[in-house]
This record gives sequence, C-alpha cells and structure tokens, in this order.
Amino acid sequence: MKGRFFTHVVANAVLAVLIVAVAAVGFVGATTNVFSNNDAAPIYRGNGVKQVSLMINVYWGTEYIKDFLAIFDKYGVTTTFFVGGSWVAQYPEVLKEIVSYGHEIGNHGYFHKNHSTLGYDANVAEINACGKLVFETVGVGMTLFAPPSGDFGSETLRAARDNGYKTVMWSRDTIDWRDKDPAVVLSRATKDTSDGELILMHPTAHTRDALEQIVRYYIDNGFRIVPVSVNIGEIWTSANNTQADSGLSQSNWTVSTRSLSACS
Repeated sequence: MKGRFFTHVVANAVLAVLIVAVAAVGFVGATTNVFSNNDAAPIYRGNGVKQVSLMINVYWGTEYIKDFLAIFDKYGVTTTFFVGGSWVAQYPEVLKEIVSYGHEIGNHGYFHKNHSTLGYDANVAEINACGKLVFETVGVGMTLFAPPSGDFGSETLRAARDNGYKTVMWSRDTIDWRDKDPAVVLSRATKDTSDGELILMHPTAHTRDALEQIVRYYIDNGFRIVPVSVNIGEIWTSANNTQADSGLSQSNWTVSTRSLSACS
C-alpha cells in the first residue's frame, strides 16, 4: 500500500498550487479563536487519570484499517485516527467507515510534508486543505493536528493555533513503520505505562497482530482507552468529533474540495 500511496505523489503535486490558495482565507476563517497565545505549544500526553489514547496516523495501510475497526469494536473502544488529506482523497469511503464506528478524526496535513521547513502560509495551506476535505467528506470539523513525522516549527504551531487546532505529539511511539515485529510493537505500546499516554501507531500488519493484546492490556489493567480530545481535556470536541462549528461553511472556502480530489 505504501507503493500505491507514492504512485499518487506526482498526481497530487498538481494540487499544490491550488492548495496554496486556501491559506488566503483558511478553512476555519469564520471560527472564533478560543486559544490564548500560550496554547500554541504541542501536547505530548493527556491529563486523564487511568486513561490512554491510541493515535493511528494514516497515509497508507488502508488494507488493515477494517481489522483495526473490528478489534476496537469488539472491546467497545473509540480512539483517534489522524488522516492525511491525500489519503482521504483516495479513500473517502474508508474515512466514512471510520467515522461510522464513532472514532475521532484528527488532521495529519495534506501531503505529508516536513512542516518545520514550511513558512506560516504554507503550514496554513497544508492544514486547511486537509481540514476542508475531511469536512466536505464526512462533516467533521477537526480541532487536533498531528504534524507528519512529528516534524514542526514555530510557524507550524502558530498556524495550527490560529486556525483552531491543538498540535498533538505523543508520549510513546511504537515505531511500527520501521520495526515489523508484533512483540516489539506490543512492548513499546504497553511497557511501564502511566496515566495520559498518547500512543502513536500506524495501520500495519504487525501492529494489527499486536493490537488486540494492546487493547486487552490496558483494559485488564484498569485503563480506559479514549479519543485524544477526551484524554487532553480538549473543549472543542466530543468523543466522536462529529459536530462542527456553526461558522464553518463551504462559502468560506476559496477552493472546492471536490475539484481537489478529482485531480488525484
């Protein structure tokens, strides 16, 4: 599936010029900014007692997502999927299925760029292009942003804050994109756990193979597995993140998302 993702890179590059236009107005241009200047700092863990969050970052691995959803559903777990815009353009029906299970959706940028290398306007464009595509696809107004590869700069944080997002990192990383061993993924996701963990993973075969054990570990040890917004006390979203701010409307957008996705 990685191969399929990268075959779309050239086609998606055509969208770059269109996406830059989004920065001028911004996806949440009509939304009131509820964050103070001190709220731009990234969040590395939650503050909930006896609760953790599983963060699934999605640009590839589509073939494993149904298995993830089935495991979460088996144990009544809802968590957070951070989705890339270029992935959503290719797999809108899969995003709809994730939302139908009640999972929270977060923003993972559009083209999986290194955000620390981008200026303010380019950061805004990347974030808002993903945001408006997700909103048009499933009606979700996202408020959480996870920078691709955990790469960000001061302009990234400012762009996220100014457009109504909290920047979210992680407290533990399974590094499942590199180490393809379910036992290693399980250990990294559960060893010496503590309250408020934000646990990063991706839809891979070996993470799928370890996922049920990860879920059972936390449940058996008295932890609730909750969406990131619940774990960090985010005030904008509910557990399933399905409501959007009343100021969000397609009239605020400078580029049609349908025209963007049609090019990919």
